[in-house]
Amino acid sequence: MENLNCNKKIILVCHCFLNCKSKVENFNEYNKNFEEKKKNLIMNLIKNDIGIIQLPCPEMKIYGCRRWGHVKEQFDTPHFRDMSREMLNPVLNEIRDYSKNGFNIIGILGVNGSPSCGVNLTCSGKWYGEFSHNHNLNDMLASLEMVEESGVFIEEIKGLLEENNLNIPIVGVDTSNIDNIHQILDI
Repeated sequence: MENLNCNKKIILVCHCFLNCKSKVENFNEYNKNFEEKKKNLIMNLIKNDIGIIQLPCPEMKIYGCRRWGHVKEQFDTPHFRDMSREMLNPVLNEIRDYSKNGFNIIGILGVNGSPSCGVNLTCSGKWYGEFSHNHNLNDMLASLEMVEESGVFIEEIKGLLEENNLNIPIVGVDTSNIDNIHQILDI
């Protein structure tokens, strides 16, 4: 009988990497090429017998499907950070148990651009307040930008890993590097 645990590699992925339906609804953008490349990467993980753990989505859990797009500054609150850690504690326990039992956590895949799960790039801006009577709406929209920072959820993951002496690479996936993820993580 074949041992199911012969390859003891596991990867953690941000929720929307496996479930794009959890993302904020974007009314005019669907990157079919990127979605196909994600599917190919996932199939490559499966073919190589790498276990996949899907992280919870803090935006979905806190705000649900019918939410507006946010920026990092809106999530940079004590409540959002506390809720993120609360969601991550069961995952942290899994990671520690797998590690204790000889499994290799090869990495965590984040999604660059996300105010929660961006690793190297997150959405930032002066995005707040009531829109219906906002005379500065155009200025607010103009303030939106991608900055070279991690999203709030990833910052909390990094903190928990450091606090628990766990050295796991965290890689931000986007259209510019999805073809190279298998090399980056040595899959």
